[in-house]
Amino acid sequence: MELKQIREFGNIEFLAKQMVEGFITGLHKSPFHGFSVEFAEHRLYNTGESTRHIDWKVYAKTDRLFTKRYEEETNLRCQILLDVSPSMFYPQENKGKITFSVMAAACFAYLLQKQKDAVSICTFADKVITHTPTKSTPSHIHKIFLLLQNLLQTNKPTGSTAVAEVLHEIADKVPRRSLVIIFSDMFDNIAQADKMFSALQHLKHNQHEVLLFHVTDKKTEAEFEFEDRPHEFIDLESGEHIKVQPAQIKDYYRESIRRFNTELKLKCGQYKIDLIETDIAEGFDHILKEYLAKRAKMR
Repeated sequence: MELKQIREFGNIEFLAKQMVEGFITGLHKSPFHGFSVEFAEHRLYNTGESTRHIDWKVYAKTDRLFTKRYEEETNLRCQILLDVSPSMFYPQENKGKITFSVMAAACFAYLLQKQKDAVSICTFADKVITHTPTKSTPSHIHKIFLLLQNLLQTNKPTGSTAVAEVLHEIADKVPRRSLVIIFSDMFDNIAQADKMFSALQHLKHNQHEVLLFHVTDKKTEAEFEFEDRPHEFIDLESGEHIKVQPAQIKDYYRESIRRFNTELKLKCGQYKIDLIETDIAEGFDHILKEYLAKRAKMR
């Protein structure tokens, strides 16, 4: 689904359900059969078991035998951290990065509810803006969808990003052994990247598992693909304007971004943090697969 369609349709809760259910059905029909075991409501039928709990509706759709699971307890607390700083409202058309991140967060919230896991949403820019309780009740998940829905209708804010400070705060506030999922372009002060790396290390030191979705518009933010004519670029956070011919700075810009991204990968690897480079031009299936892979490792 395109970002434009998400904004036009507007009903985050309905879209999340449709996306996740479609994804689940696709997994059942694909070579990724191992992933399907991770859904809380069903598990693969083992030969010799009682057939009493087989879900025949699922069998009719997938031609595979699954048994219902009735007594799964909440065994995961998940914190979804959503960067809502001005840079996340780029590109201006469809507010690309924030739209993508909101939709992905909604899919996770729906999936976590299906798995009977507790979830919290934290939005931040230069400080924590909203931090919900961590619950698994239907009413709580509905409130999360409303929060995400409102974010889609929010205009670009003013101010800056302070990823490092927020991560330190979250590392201390949330209970031990939580799954922390971060959606951010990580465009804090690149010159002070060590502070951000220290904050990521703090999360791991406090025994949290971390999934970092590094959200970018790859075409322009990584490859700097702009039409070769004079452009005026505006810093979404400082408001600074600069006029430049893209070809004159393209190589320098790409090398600077490459160095930062390489260091981010190395630090995440060192701290055993799962870093997923996320291009908003791609779909959502790979996001859900990364979550399921992480979830399987935590069992």
